[in-house]
Amino acid sequence: MTQAARPDTQATRLLDAQGVAYVLLPHTEPVFTVAAAAEQRGVVAEEMVKSILLRESGRGGRYVMACVLGPARLDHRAVRAALGAGWRRLTFAADDEILAITGCPRGAIHALGLPDDVPVVFDAAIAGCARVNISSGDLLFGLELDAADLIRLARARLAPVAEPPAV
Repeated sequence: MTQAARPDTQATRLLDAQGVAYVLLPHTEPVFTVAAAAEQRGVVAEEMVKSILLRESGRGGRYVMACVLGPARLDHRAVRAALGAGWRRLTFAADDEILAITGCPRGAIHALGLPDDVPVVFDAAIAGCARVNISSGDLLFGLELDAADLIRLARARLAPVAEPPAV
């Protein structure tokens, strides 16, 4: 890959500035599902981190970034419980809100470099992975890095926020 093709995103700049090793995982086209991203990147879905920006309902609602492993479904109530008292119902942020808060388009968001007033909650299972894959902020690239580095740099709190698997 030539240097010109390398993405220059908030995530890559932060990882470079912190001296964190990562692998670029190029796509041949934008992807919007975990299955499509895993196929394009040549990785397993169980190592993909799905980042979901949620907005607190009501006027002047706050935002939270919640992350689960690829095949998992997010439990909004568990995220709210992990945040503590004072948070109202959480809903998915709209595309314009995603771009305004994260600086990334839908389909390329990650939990790195968010504003200080946006808490980050990772499902506890993410800590059990050695390596994870995240979106880079660019629709044509993913990133692979150590889960511990991602958790540290995202300033994430760990909590059980994934819905239990269907039986």
